[in-house]
Amino acid sequence: MHAFNEVFIQILILLAISISVISIAKLIKQPYSIALVLVGLLLGVTEIPIIEEAESFITQSNVFQAIIISLFLPILLGDATMKLPFSHLFEQRKSILALAFGGTLLSFILIGFGAYSLLGLPLVVAFTFAALMSATDPISVLSIFKTLGVPSKLSTTIEGESLFNDGIAVVLFQISTIYLLTYIEMGWAGLGSGLLLFLKFAVGGVLIGGALGWLFSQIIRIFDDYPLEIAFSALLFFGAFFIAEHFHVSGVIAVVVGGLMFGSYGSKIGMSSITHTNIHSFWDAITLIANSLIFLMVGLEIRQIDFSGRFGMILLAIVLVVIGRTMALYVSTAAVKELTSKDKMLLNWGGLKGSLSIALALSLPTDFEGREIILLLTFSVVLFSLLVQGLTVGPLVKKLGILKEKKLNT
Repeated sequence: MHAFNEVFIQILILLAISISVISIAKLIKQPYSIALVLVGLLLGVTEIPIIEEAESFITQSNVFQAIIISLFLPILLGDATMKLPFSHLFEQRKSILALAFGGTLLSFILIGFGAYSLLGLPLVVAFTFAALMSATDPISVLSIFKTLGVPSKLSTTIEGESLFNDGIAVVLFQISTIYLLTYIEMGWAGLGSGLLLFLKFAVGGVLIGGALGWLFSQIIRIFDDYPLEIAFSALLFFGAFFIAEHFHVSGVIAVVVGGLMFGSYGSKIGMSSITHTNIHSFWDAITLIANSLIFLMVGLEIRQIDFSGRFGMILLAIVLVVIGRTMALYVSTAAVKELTSKDKMLLNWGGLKGSLSIALALSLPTDFEGREIILLLTFSVVLFSLLVQGLTVGPLVKKLGILKEKKLNT
């Protein structure tokens, strides 16, 4: 019990640090996720006795993975989808589907073959890394977009792409780590089996998420009691995730579909305006806490990684991922007339990698061949993405002039 109290106090100290960093970042109008990563890096490379235990506890791979994947991922996905009106998604459906499906699969293939031939990684390691690099994390970008007043078309596209491609990337990751070699040995039949498994993961997730989203939408019609309805939304997010995972289908896709159904259909038929306001405020606070710990933890992970003598490989991996994303984006959106060339430039540079990639990399079993190299490359690309791309997205938006006309009410 004493040990648990110690850990709890340590995590509270880290939470206090991260909330303080967010407060300062908001005061100086900078994306807080990037500030947190920088502070995490600083804490990771300095030794401060009071938080030493918390750092070593949090950077154990099973803890990091459990906190991010099992606890925070359903919250972040559920919150984002519940707030994203289905009508907005539907308006941008061409861009989102092109990027989330075509773009994700293309970048997976391009980065996978690139890592195999240029970085000399074994096939399974190369494609596992490629799957991790196919997930985008819009948190930092969306806060920058909101501050600058980027048209909602682009915010919706980048958020919609991220929500769906997270699910696809997790499925590709599972296929790469477990089944890839078997499928390659089977030749064309293996390709068919891989596609079938992919469809099973995706369709299963859609069915479970849709069913639970519909069920909870009906339940909240009966009550007009916002604390209870908030509790139902939490049950929906975690229930969808863990029931789907139990049946070996995509938990991420289940939460995305369940959250969309609950936010668009459920709120229409069963939420009063008071519930609507309160449910959004509640999840705003929870996601702020979740993000504050996630990005600080990403920075702290530097303690676990040995960079020595690998800088050439890291640089090559970063270039490979940036080129892979660029080619995949331009090819997959070639037929989408709604996106201008400026929009594509911004979507390309704004496709940041984030905590999901690191959490998945850490979830690899310790005896997985190539685990260390995957962790090193994933961590390096995520850092480059958050710090270099994240800090230059704002100036890029201004340079391209993609801003809404000033709102009348401002």
